[in-house]
Amino acid sequence: MTGPKQTLKTTESRAPSRGRRRTRADEQREAAEDTREELEVCPECGADAITDDEHGETVCAGCGMVLEEDLVDHGPEWRAFDSREKNEKSRVGAPTTQMLHDKGLSSVIDWQNKDAYGSALSSRKRQKMQRLRTWDERFRAQSARDRNLKQALGEITRMASALDLPDNVQETASVIYRRALEDDLLPGRSIEAMATASLYAAARQANVPRSLDEFAPVSRVGRREFARAYRYIVKELDLALEPADPLDYLPRFCSELAVPNELKHRAEELLEAGKRQSVHSGKSPVGLAAAAIYAASLLTDEKLTQREIGEAADVSEVTIRNRYKELLQADEEFQQTPQATA
Repeated sequence: MTGPKQTLKTTESRAPSRGRRRTRADEQREAAEDTREELEVCPECGADAITDDEHGETVCAGCGMVLEEDLVDHGPEWRAFDSREKNEKSRVGAPTTQMLHDKGLSSVIDWQNKDAYGSALSSRKRQKMQRLRTWDERFRAQSARDRNLKQALGEITRMASALDLPDNVQETASVIYRRALEDDLLPGRSIEAMATASLYAAARQANVPRSLDEFAPVSRVGRREFARAYRYIVKELDLALEPADPLDYLPRFCSELAVPNELKHRAEELLEAGKRQSVHSGKSPVGLAAAAIYAASLLTDEKLTQREIGEAADVSEVTIRNRYKELLQADEEFQQTPQATA
């Protein structure tokens, strides 16, 4: 009988102790709330209090009395002026992106075989980490749709890096491919062809000048295959794409050839005159840009050969010879019009 009585006494003696701790915490919480309520109103004049975040003080709006100082700022130490900067500077995790099949929401095991202190792992732990990486990759892409998307987005990233395309083009290409996958446009067509077509369409939408011939060396399929896939995507997804402008290709070619600004401005004038005379209709914009550079070199007495320009623009010398004469004739006709004379 002694054991149960002692246990009962022990239990009863502990209960009031827990009750006292809860009461003390409640008292502290109520005191903090009363303090906050007091700080909202000035005790001297009764006016409302204002929190000055810049100086870390709570002051009275009426008499200016400092009610509290040395406030702790629990916000971030950086400023953001738009949503993009906020996502880039936030340290709560990487921002979501369309360039990953899971939009960057899953975790990835680092490939470096080092622990948290930077020390190398043992042979047994390296084998264990390699198995964990393998299973992690399998769990990240379990369905056939995820595996398809993962392969396609990897191809888009590889080709965009080879062609030096900006991130916004990669993001747009990823969205276009996701739309094609959701609309079930992939059966009967290769992943590489649809990925190349999506990237080319995204470059066209972003006004980043790249021709189909420039995509051919970096794509894993032939030019005819991804060109057919591009026409199919544009038609089925109803993409609004404007015709390519030869002026968009001109700065890049002039930069590669290191031509003076005078020649570049003259080539722009030739292209503008050609557009007014409708010379560009049905012509390759790359060929017209190369021909404009060659025609401007003749007018400015710069020594540039058709072969040099053709290698920079990846067009044949025959195309340059045919197009530069048309541009010179269009410029001459435009100079004779009353609009140009005025």
